[in-house]
Amino acid sequence: MTAEKLFWSLAAELRAADSRIVESTIMNGRCLRVGSEFLALVDYKGSGLVVKLPKARVAELIEAGIGAPFAPAGRVFREWLSVPKPDRRRWRALLEEGIEFVAA
Repeated sequence: MTAEKLFWSLAAELRAADSRIVESTIMNGRCLRVGSEFLALVDYKGSGLVVKLPKARVAELIEAGIGAPFAPAGRVFREWLSVPKPDRRRWRALLEEGIEFVAA
């Protein structure tokens, strides 16, 4: 399954379970928000899943080799993690973490 198909499949599951999750746009592409807060996007220039998490958690996941910094146009977004390899279980868990973070 492609990164985009996996992301939108997970998005549909999450949206069905939580009415706060909505589709929106960011950087001229589709994304998910929790209310007015950005949550995640997919495959921005080959980035796979890009999800918003606490910066300490992002650093931990990068250190563990699970993801990479998200740096569109060379500027690192410290609360955003890029996970290029599609993995349903991992991506869902990270999206759920992101929902908790941005909803707080």
